[in-house]
Amino acid sequence: MGENHAPPRGSTRLDTSVAHNARVWNHWIGGKDNYEVDQRVGDQVASIIPLIRDIARADREFLGRAVTYLAGERGVRQFLDIGTGLPTAENTHEIAQRIAPDSRIVYVDNDPIVLMHARILLTGTREGATDYIDADVRDPDAILERATATLGFDRPVAVMMLGILNFVLDTEQARATVRRIMDKLPSGSFFVLTHPTHDAEVGGGKQIPAMEFWNENATPPITARSAEVIATFFEGLTLVEPGLVSCSRWRAGTGSVTPVVPQYGAVAMKP
Repeated sequence: MGENHAPPRGSTRLDTSVAHNARVWNHWIGGKDNYEVDQRVGDQVASIIPLIRDIARADREFLGRAVTYLAGERGVRQFLDIGTGLPTAENTHEIAQRIAPDSRIVYVDNDPIVLMHARILLTGTREGATDYIDADVRDPDAILERATATLGFDRPVAVMMLGILNFVLDTEQARATVRRIMDKLPSGSFFVLTHPTHDAEVGGGKQIPAMEFWNENATPPITARSAEVIATFFEGLTLVEPGLVSCSRWRAGTGSVTPVVPQYGAVAMKP
């Protein structure tokens, strides 16, 4: 392991004795903002499902392609990124503001480590805006209310929920969260999602034992869903081609070497 950049233990909400998703995910993509417990649990999960590091990389690459598509081809200038995770290279604001410096981005997370790092690292262009909201995905009204300080809901917004609804265990609550947020946004807005699955056709067979181990040894608890269930999060929206697919295959091009992963990804527009 390289030098560990784990933050200080000053927050009352910070528990370093239990592995946490944001830090374990950081470990999987080669980051250093994690603790020994995160490395240990992350490595154990990887022994159950070796593909997990490919899933983490594929999810990150999907983010890059989705933001590039929305900012570059669809002219989106506002992004609401819910479930930010620990900042790494090529964050949403960096990609969007490289294409359009006046882009405005609001990040949302409720993890104290993410909050600390975001305030230090997530700074954007002078022409645009980058803000951070400490809030839970299960409280969409709070997210919407506070996001209006930076985003204008009279213009299209791209809502990013990458690898976050799998921590909302109640499927109807997850659907209601998406509906509540998208209902407040104007026509021409977008919803961007990635979500793990147990579907065999994309290699999801080992997700279940890996998630069982995770739920016994780390926080927050997680669930996988089928493509059929995940598709219901897009009700009332128009899926962008190629629709709901393994996130490693979403507009990846013919030269992609990333394997098919059991993590679906899709982008949809509000009519």
